[in-house]
Amino acid sequence: MKKLFFTIIFGTAVAFGANAQIQKGNVMIGANLSNISFGLDKPNEFTFNLSPKAAWFVQDGLALGGEVNLGLATQKGSGTDFNYGLSALGRYYGETGANEVVKSSRFFGEATVGIQGYNPSGGGSTNGLGFSFGPGFTYFVTPSIGLEALLKYNGVVGFGSSAYAHNLGIGVGFQIYLPGKSTARKVERDMNP
Repeated sequence: MKKLFFTIIFGTAVAFGANAQIQKGNVMIGANLSNISFGLDKPNEFTFNLSPKAAWFVQDGLALGGEVNLGLATQKGSGTDFNYGLSALGRYYGETGANEVVKSSRFFGEATVGIQGYNPSGGGSTNGLGFSFGPGFTYFVTPSIGLEALLKYNGVVGFGSSAYAHNLGIGVGFQIYLPGKSTARKVERDMNP
């Protein structure tokens, strides 16, 4: 019973009382969705990209981790385009600025580098070193959950029938900010004076 009570108190403190989502030692997990469309007219194209990511805050405002990219575009009668990627991720949150625009929000910059590929059904594939960078904006719905928008330039340099492929993407998504061990210990000490 004591453990259950502590778990409930700890969960409540994390969900409603955490003021330092981007503090050193915390963990960020979530995903960005982009380019979702359902073509209603012929040729009935469907596109979807998903980018799950996880990062650890190595210092206040700076997170390092990884990202996976999976995407497809298909239309009746012409095959399926596929893109993929596995990248190292870096994200830096600005200290001020966004809170002055909208309360409980932050601007950030994000960059990735890793192995990526773009393989359209009609040829012109590019597979090799991928990179991306761009600005973003997070609005914290609760102290532990952020909704975000991200504008990124994406490029792939490598092998295939095309040596370079690039695009500009707009993504929306969410991130969950979990406390690290040091934050969890601090909450536990605060709960048991």
